[in-house]
Amino acid sequence: MFKSGTITIVVSDIKKAVQFYVDTLELKLQAQVDGHLAQVEAPGLSITLLNPNGDQNIQIKKSESISIGFEVDNLDSTMELLKSRGIEFEAVNDGNAARLAYFNDPEGNSLYLIEVKPQSF
Repeated sequence: MFKSGTITIVVSDIKKAVQFYVDTLELKLQAQVDGHLAQVEAPGLSITLLNPNGDQNIQIKKSESISIGFEVDNLDSTMELLKSRGIEFEAVNDGNAARLAYFNDPEGNSLYLIEVKPQSF
């Protein structure tokens, strides 16, 4: 039924958002349009960054009910790399099936890293 999907994040500063997702998180920049829209990708995940520039009736606000996760092979080494790039982690949860580390993007949106433990499923 579906061919693909994307997550859209409304941002107040497109340049800062692109810098964060491309330079800090190493997502691939796929497209950028007129300084108000950018498409970035990680394996299996597409994110549209949108700055409405007052043209659309969209309010910029942080969601507290949605978070975006990135699966990694080694949580500790990925955290160290991102800490060296200025990321501050809020919490690390060590569960039976996975370890998760939570942080925010420049807009305050919740992101997390997840390392699935071997043979947990």
